Amino acid sequence: MPTSAAPRRPRALLPAAGVLLVLPVLVGVLVRGNVANPPFQGLDTTWLRWMGGPHDGFPQVVAGALNWFGGPYGALVQLAAVLVLFAVRRWRSALFLFAAAIGGQLAIQGMKHIVDRPRPANPLVTVDHGSFPSGHVATMAMVVVVIGVLCVPRAARRWWWPVAALLVLTMMWSRTWLHAHWLSDTAAGALAGAGTTLLLWWAFAPLLAREATRKAPGAVPAPATLGA
Repeated sequence: MPTSAAPRRPRALLPAAGVLLVLPVLVGVLVRGNVANPPFQGLDTTWLRWMGGPHDGFPQVVAGALNWFGGPYGALVQLAAVLVLFAVRRWRSALFLFAAAIGGQLAIQGMKHIVDRPRPANPLVTVDHGSFPSGHVATMAMVVVVIGVLCVPRAARRWWWPVAALLVLTMMWSRTWLHAHWLSDTAAGALAGAGTTLLLWWAFAPLLAREATRKAPGAVPAPATLGA
């Protein structure tokens, strides 16, 4: 009988997560040095001016839906997904999703309070403290990575990642269109959300591989099945 090798973590995930997490930290250091006028404030101000409006019609519907999804009510959707995964006995996947949701928010809220950047004037939605980085964008980045890991077969992920990137970019647009964030806040949120989730994917990869093997009895897990 062939013996199953212990599942290995994908090598590329850890350095990729490191790069994605270091970049928003570096940007945050620049913002913290001068929260009123960081080096890229000119770009942020120009982009915000382009997002001037009118704020109605179909764009308002899309932005409003994304504002809901990235807020507290959207967190209930994530919790429901965790409970469903537990109910169908995919507890490893449930723990991965729970860790990604909680870990991402802890990282974002920590950066918000350390950097303490003021938001743009007159946001069109209710916002909390701290503009940098965007929690809504970080949440979207987390969700699309988790979907890619748990729901999309490995062979189809090459088609999912462009869709995932488009969803993140749409959330970035919505947060600036609503004047809730500066453009650099949204970019940092995307990097931080994706980086945190990739780091947790790396940590959970052996557990997720064992879960996948249990779903297909007799299969021998190969390291390649864990790749992106």
